Amino acid sequence: MIRRFTRKFGRWALFLAGMAGGSQVQAQQDHMFSQYMFNMMAMNPAYAGSRDVLSMTALYRNQWGGIEGSPQTTTFTIDMPLNRERIGLGLQLFNDRIGEYNTTGAYASYAFRIKVGSRSTLGLGIQAGASSFQADLAKVKTDQGGDPAFSQNVSKLLPNFGTGIYLSNDRSYIGVSVPQLIKNKLTDYNSGVQRATQRRHAYAMAGFVVRLSSALKLKPSTLVKYVEGSPLGIDGNLNLWIADRIAVGVSYRRNQFNSYESALDNGQVYNQDAIVGIIEVQLSDQLRLGYAYDQMLNKMQTFKLPSHEIMLRYELGFGKNKILTPRYF
Repeated sequence: MIRRFTRKFGRWALFLAGMAGGSQVQAQQDHMFSQYMFNMMAMNPAYAGSRDVLSMTALYRNQWGGIEGSPQTTTFTIDMPLNRERIGLGLQLFNDRIGEYNTTGAYASYAFRIKVGSRSTLGLGIQAGASSFQADLAKVKTDQGGDPAFSQNVSKLLPNFGTGIYLSNDRSYIGVSVPQLIKNKLTDYNSGVQRATQRRHAYAMAGFVVRLSSALKLKPSTLVKYVEGSPLGIDGNLNLWIADRIAVGVSYRRNQFNSYESALDNGQVYNQDAIVGIIEVQLSDQLRLGYAYDQMLNKMQTFKLPSHEIMLRYELGFGKNKILTPRYF
């Protein structure tokens, strides 16, 4: 079974990597993060400048470790407020690899920030950029030769833009975004993967902090994901902050990938995807380190494919007393 799964990985990885546009398969194409609550610039341009300092975040995700060609995602985001915090500017760089498929891109973000109360700010954001999509399909081995979908390589430059809104204060946030609005064609041919295109992804996010004691705070958060043609994906998270320095948390993810699970299990669909353990350490006022471990709960758990995610955040501006309380979002 393992050999069969490994042999076929390169073929159906096409659908997960961005070619999921056919009549039979619909799935999420955007990169996925377990530490989404600490990496929201990658999903919502309106987040830019919301931390009130120059903030830089790097994140690396290795999904389904142990399988050759498994998904690996690297992102770097930087954002800052300008003009007395009325404007937020941001930049996102990313690389997404799965099997023979590689996507590298950059997006610039602009957020107009409006004070809606003594502590709350509404961000209206847009982003624009492009990604380079490369698929070395000639190397993919299929069960049957001559498949036109795997007979030629693909190289595409995909310009795009997106938008979002983000309302936040020092204790809560809520936001909605569509990071990519243009449905670019990914292939120049029609076959079993019919008119493969980028799919629009919509995100809704929310979270808040509950003070349990002077040293303990509980931070629930959720992320709802929608892709055209797929069921909703939902992440629910609980983080317990200890003395504003260490956070331990757990997440539950309900996936959007019914199609590949059906292929592996004779058409039966399993919705639950993974349970995630998270630990965050505030090493100093400026430096934060995070780690997440995913364990699958569906039928693919048979393969023992853990996912690992490492996050590092560094911020400037504390010397100016711009942050009076710890930022949880």
